[in-house]
Amino acid sequence: MEITTDMIKELRDATHAGVLDCRKALEAAGGDFQKAVDHLREKGMATAAKRADRVTLNGIVELYSHGAGRVGVMVEVNCETDFVARSESFRTFAHEIALQVAAAAPKYLKEEDITADELAHETEIAMNRAREEGKPEAMLEKISAGRVEKFKDEVVLARQPYIRDDKKTVGKLLLEQIAATGENIVIRRFTRWELGENLD
Repeated sequence: MEITTDMIKELRDATHAGVLDCRKALEAAGGDFQKAVDHLREKGMATAAKRADRVTLNGIVELYSHGAGRVGVMVEVNCETDFVARSESFRTFAHEIALQVAAAAPKYLKEEDITADELAHETEIAMNRAREEGKPEAMLEKISAGRVEKFKDEVVLARQPYIRDDKKTVGKLLLEQIAATGENIVIRRFTRWELGENLD
């Protein structure tokens, strides 16, 4: 099948990949648009891992206020170059992360940020709950481990389902952005305030 300029342009608009990469992906997929998108994503995920150790000194601090000022969020997202930091797609990504923090209220950036004490506490809660539900003693450990993983999915930003597409995690969204820009991108930190919280 002949790969036309229009096909390449459509794929490039959808994925932000390079012209040559789009042509190769379409050729590999026999002109099938969705297969070509999947091919580029898979390739991007692999190259994203290689970029993880690159220095990220540029970026943006995104501020977001939600609910007529009831929730405020500040997120720092970093990248390698000023060129990417000023791009529309990077700024949109930073804004999406701020929206995610506002809506889903994560407590931690990464799984490693959860303290051992908190994990032990959650494990204990999960064990007790399973016991109260009358689960067999031999299954308690497995059940509590599953519930602790679910807890991590709720409180860790990178593991949370993305608010606009719950089939995708925020971590996967980040990898897609790295693949699209060709640079290492890091969600450095975030803070979320809610009116009246911690007043007791």
